[in-house]
Parts: sequence; structure tokens; C-alpha cells
Amino acid sequence: MQYRMLPHGGEQISILGLGTSSIQASGEKEIEETIYYALENGINYFDMASAEAKPFPAYGRALAGKRNKVYFQIHFGANYASGTYGWTTNPDTVKRSIDWQLSALKTDYIDFGFIHCIDEMSDLKKVQKSGIIDYILQLKKQGVVRHVGLSSHTPELAQRVLDMGILDMLMFSINPGYDYQKGDYGIGSVDERMNLYRRCEKEGVGISVMKAFSGGQLLDAGTSPFRKALTEYQCIQYALDKPGVLTVLPGIRGKEDLQRILGFCNAAPEEKDYSVIASFAPKDAEGTCVYCNHCEPCPAGLNVGLINKYYDLSKAGDHLAHDHYEKLEIKADQCIKCGHCNSRCPFHVDQVEKMEKINAYFG
Repeated sequence: MQYRMLPHGGEQISILGLGTSSIQASGEKEIEETIYYALENGINYFDMASAEAKPFPAYGRALAGKRNKVYFQIHFGANYASGTYGWTTNPDTVKRSIDWQLSALKTDYIDFGFIHCIDEMSDLKKVQKSGIIDYILQLKKQGVVRHVGLSSHTPELAQRVLDMGILDMLMFSINPGYDYQKGDYGIGSVDERMNLYRRCEKEGVGISVMKAFSGGQLLDAGTSPFRKALTEYQCIQYALDKPGVLTVLPGIRGKEDLQRILGFCNAAPEEKDYSVIASFAPKDAEGTCVYCNHCEPCPAGLNVGLINKYYDLSKAGDHLAHDHYEKLEIKADQCIKCGHCNSRCPFHVDQVEKMEKINAYFG
């Protein structure tokens, strides 16, 4: 397992976490066994937006005595009073639900307290007016909530909450379909979505990724909006390559699903190569580096994708990106102009010319 550091706090978060939306398909004993197995294999980040109440006590039992080894992402607005998921902006209902979740999970603190599922400006106004955001911030002052997060599918709204300066983590839906405006949650243009990811990286706000498989649609040629299937590993790598992303949270039904997902950690690079998306990406994506590193290996040893990423982030105003670039052992000025990358780039980026531009930019 690999880990990425949360800039606001320094926590080391596993690049694979667990979504809990589908695990209720298992019995409580299997849920516990699945959580044990996840922990044994280095997973330490768990999103608790479940479809049912059933997983909460199972998590509490499975992680008893191990609470300091995991991070819970808990949602202020998810309500389980009926036994199944409900969405609420009622402050009293939110408080009762949070109390119940803490009790079921056998914990007295929340690692990441999330403003839950806010996709419309009217929803944001409701949680502001009702005092839910103030409640989360109050709990943070008391130490009950360690970090504040937001879950959303809407770039414009996420930008609005980032403007408040309260976020440490954003839960956002990232996959090739949504990024190219395919699917119900494909909200915002390619540039709007990428600008959001870059802003998060610039401001030290981590991204936890939901819907990496577009609810499974991308995994089946019959349901994929591109009429071509991607693999789970391709989708996971695609999300992990986006700026700001710390962890991807696949929804699993049980241990068998988890075992398959964990295979990503030891998969060969070609199994994670998602450059096939170039064949169905819109024309306006042509000529843009998506950091897929399909151009590797570079004969001169350049990490072309990473160099492009630091360049894009620096242009977006991320001053740390300049420092990261300077620390690279092999920089753009060492490009030998052999054209190997150009011949392999599925997005037809002229990387030889790009390396000259990047070298001039960083001076």
C-alpha cells in the first residue's frame, strides 16, 4: 500500500480507501472480516456514507482497539433513523444522527467531518442558514472533529465552499466519463473540473474520490457512455493521477471485491494504463497532457507526466509546485528531443516543444 500526506495535518492516507455504500450486501460477520482484511492490507481510510445503518456497528466491533490506526469520513447530513440512508439539512436530525454514528462506531471523535452531498447553491444556503456548518466548526474547536470536508459533484459549488477557507478535504466524483461531461454527474467543463483539482492541490485541500467507476457504468461496454469498457485499475489510476487526489474510495460488497481491488497495488503498469481514453475523449482534449505517462519510458529518464503536472500547477498559482519541480533530479532542460514521447502520446501532445516551454518557464 502507498500513502499520501494530507497537507492540512500531515496524516498519511492510503491511496485506496473504502466506500461503504454497498457493503451492506454482506452479513455483519463478513463486514467485520472485510474490515479486518482491509486494515491488514494497509487501508486506513473509510468513508461512512452507507446505504444502510447495518455496517456502523460492524465497523465499531471490527475496529475496537484499533481506532488510532484508521480515519473515518463521517457525513453531517446522512441520517439512519429509519435503518436506511436519508439526506437531511435539519440541524436537530443531523446532531442525533452524528451522536448515533459515534456510538455505533465506538468512538468519541471524527477524523473528517463532512458537509454532506451539497450539489446546489440552494442546498448550501440551507446548511449555512440552519447552522450545520457552524456546528461542524464548533466541534472542530472542541477537538471532536479533526478536519472539515465537503462532498459534492458540482465544481462551481465546491469552489464556493473553498472560498470560505474552511476545508481540509473534498470528496468529489472523478472518472473519465464525468471529466468529459458524460453521465449524470458529469457537471462542469473539462477545464472547470481540472481547475478545481489544481486549486485543491495549490491550497493543500486533499481529494477523496467517489464514483471512480461511475457506479460501474465504465466497466461495461454496454453501459459505458463511450461504448468501451475500462477496468477498475485503469479508473483508479486515472483518479490518482489528478492533482490534489489522496485516496480513491471504491464501493465494495464484501471481501471478494476488496481482494480484487487490492490487486491494484501490485498490478503491472500496463494494467493501469488508461491512455485508451484518448480514443473517445472530446476533440478539445487533444493536445492536453493528462499525466497518463503512456509516453514512458523516456530515454533520458524524464518523468514527463510529473513535469507537466508541476508546470500546470505552478501556472495555476501553486508556489510549492515550483519547489517540487526544482527537486526533480531530471528536469525539462535534459530533454534530448528524440521524439519518443510524441510518437506514443495518445493525446497528440508535442512534448518536445512542451519541454522547451516548461524549461523556459521555470528558468
